[in-house]
Amino acid sequence: MTTTHPRGRPARLLAATSAALLLLAACTGGSDDDGKDAAAGYDPAAAVELTWWTGQTSEAEQVAERLAAEYHAAHPNVTIKTSPGAPTTDDLLTKLSAGFAGGSYPDISYAYGNWAGDLGASGRTQDLTSYVADPAFAWTEMPAAARAVATADGKVIGIPALVDNLALIYNKKLFDAAGQPYPTDDWSWEDFRAAAKRLTDASTNTYGTAYSVSGGEDTTWHLWPLLWQHGGKILDGTTPAFNSEAGVKALETLRAMAVDDRSMYLDQTDQKYGPLFNSGHVAMMLSGPWSLLDIKDAKLDYGVAVLPGVDGDHQTVSGPDLWVLFDHDDANRAGASRAFIKWLTSAEVDAKWNLAVGNLPLRSVEQGTPEFAAYVREYPGGQKFFDNLANAKQARPTVPGYEVMSRNVGDAIAAVLQGAAAPKEALDEAARKSAGALED
Repeated sequence: MTTTHPRGRPARLLAATSAALLLLAACTGGSDDDGKDAAAGYDPAAAVELTWWTGQTSEAEQVAERLAAEYHAAHPNVTIKTSPGAPTTDDLLTKLSAGFAGGSYPDISYAYGNWAGDLGASGRTQDLTSYVADPAFAWTEMPAAARAVATADGKVIGIPALVDNLALIYNKKLFDAAGQPYPTDDWSWEDFRAAAKRLTDASTNTYGTAYSVSGGEDTTWHLWPLLWQHGGKILDGTTPAFNSEAGVKALETLRAMAVDDRSMYLDQTDQKYGPLFNSGHVAMMLSGPWSLLDIKDAKLDYGVAVLPGVDGDHQTVSGPDLWVLFDHDDANRAGASRAFIKWLTSAEVDAKWNLAVGNLPLRSVEQGTPEFAAYVREYPGGQKFFDNLANAKQARPTVPGYEVMSRNVGDAIAAVLQGAAAPKEALDEAARKSAGALED
């Protein structure tokens, strides 16, 4: 099984992460933001050693090591110490939080985008706002949702490391066997529900679709596109707003499939629905381009369509991850880390990084590269996911407390889909429990 993609195992919020957030909160404000540029006085010729926590394992870590060596060969004064940083990507927040408390943390680290608010509030990140505004950086070549996630409290704290989005992946063999037409980009959620019901076959343990009820971010972020399509929003400032009429309608759409139709496989772990799709026991999966790696290994005949929509609105959610750059009160380390990440995320080098390990390209201009053409050939549906970035019109909030709120919303969704709660009451309770964590 391919293990290069850190998002291929989408568990997000574990008990260890909750502990990490408490530690991170204790570190918040540990260094003053005096408005000074962390790289002011940077000497590009100075000898510098950078620590880079890549968040990668297996083949992708080897690619990162090769790229670090390539950069060092071109810039002999810059040595980059490369490591995954933690046993899994999910463990990085715990490691970073402990590092902040102990004064030992990297210059650059991979981070899930939904950590941005808490990391930004730590007082340890660089303010890159002016740096990325330089036309030479070509900041606007990166998707708007990714740029938004890299911004916390009005400051750019990192550079997108990975871009993605949710779309509808379907098993053509199961559709053909049921005599059903394939999904189209014009489907409504009513079309999706009807197809899921027709494709469910209890005699073969086959479900029309699936949903994670682990309660983590994989549970929560799948609800946001439906919320947005109904005209709702996640927050109003720092006040929960997901329990609006739009949120209730969104969750009711899912509840009807899970409880009334029983056409939705409920995954208690968020680790099972992907393999069940690949083995032919789930007909449609709402997932991202990371799933294409395992689907390729399974040799499945599949297709990709945009998410079903509401009144023609097919908004999706993007889960951009980041290279977060940290301040060590050393202008040369700050400047060198910026120069390295600018190089790594350039169109030329990104083709050697993201496209090489099966991810979407970071920059729009990469669509015309030979590497992107090779990616689309290797992963049918890759072009659809790339085009679907245009439907990622909103971003998850980058506010401190998002992780706590996500767990509360995830628990509410899980309870509703398992028939233990009604949408309105469950979302109201999640909003009540989240209010304190989101206060300024």
